[in-house]
Amino acid sequence: MTLATLTISATIPARTAELSDSWLTEFMGRTGQASDGELEVSHLSVLLMETVQGLALREGGRYVDGTTGEGGHSQAILRAEPQVKSVLGIDWDSRSLETAQSRLNEFGGRFQQASGNYVDMAGLAAAKGISKVDGVLLDLGFSSRQVVKPGYGLSFQVDEPLDMRYDPQGDLTAEDIVNTYDERELGQLIRRLGEEPRGMSIARAIIKERPVTTTAQLASIIGGVLGRRRGQRVNPATKTFQALRIAVNDELSNVEHGLEAAVDLLAPEGRLVVISYHSLEDRIVKGFFNREAATCVCPPRLPVCVCGQTPRLKIINRRVVKPSDEEVQSNPRSRSAKLRAAQRI
Repeated sequence: MTLATLTISATIPARTAELSDSWLTEFMGRTGQASDGELEVSHLSVLLMETVQGLALREGGRYVDGTTGEGGHSQAILRAEPQVKSVLGIDWDSRSLETAQSRLNEFGGRFQQASGNYVDMAGLAAAKGISKVDGVLLDLGFSSRQVVKPGYGLSFQVDEPLDMRYDPQGDLTAEDIVNTYDERELGQLIRRLGEEPRGMSIARAIIKERPVTTTAQLASIIGGVLGRRRGQRVNPATKTFQALRIAVNDELSNVEHGLEAAVDLLAPEGRLVVISYHSLEDRIVKGFFNREAATCVCPPRLPVCVCGQTPRLKIINRRVVKPSDEEVQSNPRSRSAKLRAAQRI
């Protein structure tokens, strides 16, 4: 694959950064593979070129990758032209951050890591002597590594304890939720966060089988309620697992507070790029961008504006940017990704 073969599904204004064809080909070709002495990388970064474009990189600029994962987007930013000064990589999964640091050793001090939640990016940046940045990236998806590697409890394809924490030091686990919530609480959680219409039926079945302690046991219970149609590609447990993962990691609240933190940290004309993967996240991002770009947030019934709203953002792409057909073909997990970009005023 070369840079020329990638297409953008929605317009992002004039390109200010370049990735070499040879590097992108090498990156896409070797991801997920390892030879002697080569770092194994299990995650394909989504909308890689579009992310770099959306950030509109500045010569000598400082950037935050608030959800670093294994460092694919950080690597793209650091290898792009014009050359940026540094990227601060934040992730609360210390296991992924270790992989990212090893992967990005070639950049020396231009890559700095910080273990923590992107909600706290201002404090994490200040600890590195950074008060303002020229761009923030938030890729809200979880890593393929967190699905295929043991110890996370995020996948119904591997039987392991029901954990689902990104941060292994976190207090709440999926096992806690399925074994302590009452039927109404659990059912509403599955319906709201998983957008699963039969959430109450699933909750009822889970409670009958308590204690539920492993991913395979939970997936079997859900499958017994929903069944599986011939040719159905998506596992029937997907939506319930999504709901539990979101609840365990407080993901939606983190998105709301993380967007606010990002805008506060951005320097004038700095860019915020957000990649979301399901409607709940994207709705929050879209709503936040629209509010921060509005000149008035008064109720429609008022005859004159009294809010005194001062816009903080300018929306860069009114239509979301989605992966090309080619990217979806090479990385099916990218199919639901939506990129939105905005600029600090």
